[in-house]
Amino acid sequence: MEVYGRFWVKKDNKNYLGIGRVELLRGIIKTGSISSSAKTMRMSYKAAWDNIDAINNLSATPLVTSATGGKGGGGTKVTPAGLEAIEAFRELENAKEAFCAYLSDIESLEELKNKSLEIQKLLKK
Repeated sequence: MEVYGRFWVKKDNKNYLGIGRVELLRGIIKTGSISSSAKTMRMSYKAAWDNIDAINNLSATPLVTSATGGKGGGGTKVTPAGLEAIEAFRELENAKEAFCAYLSDIESLEELKNKSLEIQKLLKK
């Protein structure tokens, strides 16, 4: 048997970071554009903008900043706080993978239960 899972982070009881929002941030780094990042993800611009607005509102400092067009052109940038959020979520994903790998390759539900109890004991220290 194998164990799988998904993690996401809530702040103030609202969805803050998850794989989709982090991918959106990574796309902005690559393209400099919310629109281009959204297209790559097959997401509407409105959905992408709503996600960026939500994470910016939940953050102490914005994760994404935008500049309107003009002589130098506009664009969107992920801030240092946004880069930190991406890195923190990457480490959370690494921990999740280790957790799932530890619980995988089991032969029975009894073994799953025992390994789960072991983890609970370790985390209560």
